[in-house]
Amino acid sequence: TMARLLVMYRTPVDAAAFDRYYSDIHIALAQKLPGLRGYRISHGPVVGPDGAVASCHLVAILDFDDVAAVTAALASPEGQAAVEDVGRFATGGVDILIFDDRPAAG
Repeated sequence: TMARLLVMYRTPVDAAAFDRYYSDIHIALAQKLPGLRGYRISHGPVVGPDGAVASCHLVAILDFDDVAAVTAALASPEGQAAVEDVGRFATGGVDILIFDDRPAAG
């Protein structure tokens, strides 16, 4: 099992500026989080089951050993820098979820 930090960025005011900032600056900050085991981001449009474009512009999934490791990472100086940075480019708002995961039964 692992723990996940799921970050859902809602549609920003300027998508091109968001994308530039995210790739040029924010990824490098997030990659410095202590205990980070994996980091993936969505590519292309985020859509709903009907194929319609969702109000979410980008989804990031960060993997850690457990929820305690996520909490420690966010409390670290590197985590604080990454969290503060979100306010500089996430003009549409952001939803952040932290959870343990496990294989589905069956």
